[in-house]
Amino acid sequence: MIEKQGGKLVFLLSVPRSGSSLLTAILQNHSRLFATQEMWFLLSLYDLPQSHARPYGGTGILRQFFKGMVPPHVLEQAARSYALEIYNGLLQGTTADMLIDKSPRYYTVLEFVDRLFPAARRVWLIRNPLSIVASFKKVNQLRNGNFHLLKELGSPHFNMKMTDITVGLFRYAHYFATPHPLAYPLMYEQLVANPRMEIEKLCHFLEIHYEPGMERYGNFADTPQSNLFYSMGAGDPFVMEHEQAHQNSVHSWQHLLSTMEVELYCRSIGARLFRQLGYGEALEQAEQMTGVRFEDDPDVELLSRRTHQFLQQSGFEWKTAYRMLEEQDADNKRFMTNATCHAAPHNPARMDMAQIVSDRRIQSLENRLAHSFEERNRLIAQLQSYQRPSQGFRSHLLARKFGRWASEVLSSIGKEKGGERECNCRNL
Repeated sequence: MIEKQGGKLVFLLSVPRSGSSLLTAILQNHSRLFATQEMWFLLSLYDLPQSHARPYGGTGILRQFFKGMVPPHVLEQAARSYALEIYNGLLQGTTADMLIDKSPRYYTVLEFVDRLFPAARRVWLIRNPLSIVASFKKVNQLRNGNFHLLKELGSPHFNMKMTDITVGLFRYAHYFATPHPLAYPLMYEQLVANPRMEIEKLCHFLEIHYEPGMERYGNFADTPQSNLFYSMGAGDPFVMEHEQAHQNSVHSWQHLLSTMEVELYCRSIGARLFRQLGYGEALEQAEQMTGVRFEDDPDVELLSRRTHQFLQQSGFEWKTAYRMLEEQDADNKRFMTNATCHAAPHNPARMDMAQIVSDRRIQSLENRLAHSFEERNRLIAQLQSYQRPSQGFRSHLLARKFGRWASEVLSSIGKEKGGERECNCRNL
């Protein structure tokens, strides 16, 4: 069973097209491991409070409820409970007692994953960035999809695949930059070169015994467990064309990608990332192919734009260069320091109820005010776009009216905060 803090839970993390479908197809053959082809559902849990338009309405109400009434720690506790019900429900009726959540785009919610399940193990599947791009190109050609690197990489328009191959790579590289006992880096090229040895080492990390032959996933294709696994119809469409790992795609980027594509992409992510991930040899091959010596630094403007685009589209929040369990490890250190000094840990249950209610009321009012400012600016812009020049004076008066109203609301909130602080001081 998956434990509350994530014990016996394994996150398989990588950007899309890194070979995670192959690795999952192998691991799910183990009698103690359960996996589906994809999960992704923690993204939906994190996305729940966002203000998306819904056909049944209530966008503003939901915004006020989640951001004004429900404290963040309560929402995270609920998300953890929901996820545990899903994970442990999947284990029911199986021989497995551990679960693998393989969701490549979890790089968008790494902070959330850490807060929910700090004790979970994390497997980082690494692949040559040029091979990832080549795989994107190949699979999208097969599915008549949209992947045009030269046209889309530098485009000002949002594109999730372009975010994957730029921002996603750097998010994982930063996240796993410091070795951690709960993290295990695995290179795709080593996996396909020597599957048994790499799977044996991975099983050791997971603290389970290697089961002979599990890497030959084709031998398990007709078992009930594999039938359930493949019934989802997701993941890499090429995995089932083979019965075991192979090295056919390791160097395929050299003929799948044009010289211009290789040059543009290497310039975009920079030479340092190749070396950091362990692909200095691939970088040298790319430089020989293009005749260009690539700078260490990536295209910072491109990465910044792609990051801003995703955060703006999603409403998510990220920490810059966030590292694995950064907040949790810091909290543990502070707790140990306090324990050494015989300081009692903070107990949220002992907080004064009046203070909790007051904080929520202020949070709700501030959220409404912020939304009102947005609505004010939208209305003023709309009014100005329709009125004639002679009506400019009326627009100015309207703007001043909105401004006075907002100032009054801010002032009232400030007085309320001040009054509460004065009251609390008297009570001390």
